[in-house]
Amino acid sequence: MLRIHFTAADLARTTLAAETHPLWEVVLSSFRLRDRDRPRAFRQWARTLRPEVRSAARLLEALTPAGPYFPDFLTPAEGARGLEAGLDAILRTPKPRLTEELRLLHALSPLPDRLAPLTRGDTGALAELVRTLRAYHAAAIAPHEDVIRASVNADRVRRAHDLLDGGVDGLLDGLRPLARWHPPLLEVDYAVDRDLRLDGRGLVLVPSYFCRGRPVAPADPTLAPVLVYPIDPTHRWSAAPRPDALAALLGPTRAATLQAIGGGANTTELAQRVGTSPASTSRHTQVLREAGLISSTRHGSAVLHALTPLGAALLGQRTTR
Repeated sequence: MLRIHFTAADLARTTLAAETHPLWEVVLSSFRLRDRDRPRAFRQWARTLRPEVRSAARLLEALTPAGPYFPDFLTPAEGARGLEAGLDAILRTPKPRLTEELRLLHALSPLPDRLAPLTRGDTGALAELVRTLRAYHAAAIAPHEDVIRASVNADRVRRAHDLLDGGVDGLLDGLRPLARWHPPLLEVDYAVDRDLRLDGRGLVLVPSYFCRGRPVAPADPTLAPVLVYPIDPTHRWSAAPRPDALAALLGPTRAATLQAIGGGANTTELAQRVGTSPASTSRHTQVLREAGLISSTRHGSAVLHALTPLGAALLGQRTTR
């Protein structure tokens, strides 16, 4: 069991990430390729992968074997800013940290000889690893980003309701059955027995499409505290909406506006996402609102837009409470 210890300062600094972490998704998706009892969504995803993805997955399997540990340098905090920021952080991993984490891994699960240059901190081997991770993401994750984003947004809507209705207490309590909130302690089912003391740093909850079964956290307690949790299976979709059919029904710009709302956005954000002017976006959101597909709420000088259950259903999303 993982026991996460909160202080009042930690509760004030606990947040919900806006999206998945690309390198956590890379690592966790490689575990899904090894599952013998994949849910339907993962079976359909695995069938789309080209043979060359499997060779990259074998490298990931060597670095992330089934067990209680894999190296933290594979999932740097910088990845929260995007794939390239995360890969750049991996390239800049200090040699002492790289060799120590791989030494710990080798003690638990011997590494193949072909990884010997990496275990010595060879910069060329590290660059090759980064190229492999980038190629794997391009082939296994990027083609499914619309599905992943829609699924995660649906889960975040639920978490946002928990937060609005009950504050951080409600957000943490809403993680059941994955975790149990007994203030000031969050208990998480885990492969090993450990304590994580946040010590005022707060906790970032990171939703994951490919995480399955139980949440996961970095092994090193000195790293920025995150808890990567699996989204509710009812929110995990295996097929993207039909954008061509939606555009034929609503018109291309209005359909793009509806899709861009995701977990919520204001008019300026929507205009930037769709590539239209705020005035044009306001006209489209008025039509969508009058059709019952979105709701709009004024917050100060901004107008916040969110999908209604009807709008989510039209996009092929599910909403639950």
